[in-house]
This record gives sequence, structure tokens and C-alpha cells, in this order.
Amino acid sequence: MQNLLVLGIGNILLSDEGAGVRAVQYLMEHYRIPPQLTLIDGGTMGLEILPYLEGKSHLFIVDAVASGQGAGHVSQKTLLDAGIFFRNKISPHQLGISEVLSAATLTDCLPATIVLFGIEPKTLQAGLSFSAEVEKALPSLLKLLVQEIEATGITLEPKTAS
Repeated sequence: MQNLLVLGIGNILLSDEGAGVRAVQYLMEHYRIPPQLTLIDGGTMGLEILPYLEGKSHLFIVDAVASGQGAGHVSQKTLLDAGIFFRNKISPHQLGISEVLSAATLTDCLPATIVLFGIEPKTLQAGLSFSAEVEKALPSLLKLLVQEIEATGITLEPKTAS
């Protein structure tokens, strides 16, 4: 049975930097979350994330990612060697995620499948709203994320409006 963790990381006080957290919040608000799917607003957490990895088959990380493709660019990358991948500066959370994944490797709780979903930020300035580019691209990121969750065999049912 699949057991998936979607981890949104970022700082919602720094404009586009909060895209990963906002994506997870959106899923929490708009979908019924089945028991085999865990959604974590990781914010700027570090090693506190480690216990959430225990027993997971998949880890989907959602974050603001410097891809060099322009503001709002959505990317997805399956990480075959997450430790090596995060040695490159691709996220403002590089240090925290590197530590978590290294510790997960040492404690033998690293999920077999790790996928990074990213959105290129335009601004990391203080502010609660996204740049126009990230705002426009967020639905594409969410659609991709939902498709990949469902590709694992986990069904997401939209919540009905009351």
C-alpha cells in the first residue's frame, strides 16, 4: 500500500517563497484527504520533519525553486540521489532539507520515491501575496501535484461546497 507525504516548505511572509506551503494549504482546504496521504505545512521546519517520513513510500516536496527558467516556471524532478541533488543551491531551504534527508538516510526512514515540485519565484521580499507570475502558475503546479498523487493510486476527492 502506498503511504505518501506531501511536504510544503517555505516562508509565507516572503511573497513567492511561501508557494509550497500555500499549495499544501490549498489541498487541505479543497480535497478530502485519505488516510494514506499526509499533508504537512513544513513552513521553515528543519529536523522536526523527520518523524513524518517514517513509514512513507513517497515524499513529494513542494517549494519555491530556482530553476533559471523564469518566474512562475513549474518544475518536477524525481530525485534519485536527494543528498547530491540538494548540494546545489536550488531552494532557500537547501540546508534544512539536506539535513532532513541526510538524517532520514542515516535512520533508514528515507522514502523510496522522492519528487520535488517547484515553482520559480520572482520575489522573496516581505509580503503576503504572490507575484503575478507565481499567482498565475500556481494552478498548474497544483494540477501537476494532484495528478502525481493520483498516479500513486491515491484518489483525491474534491470537497463539495456547503
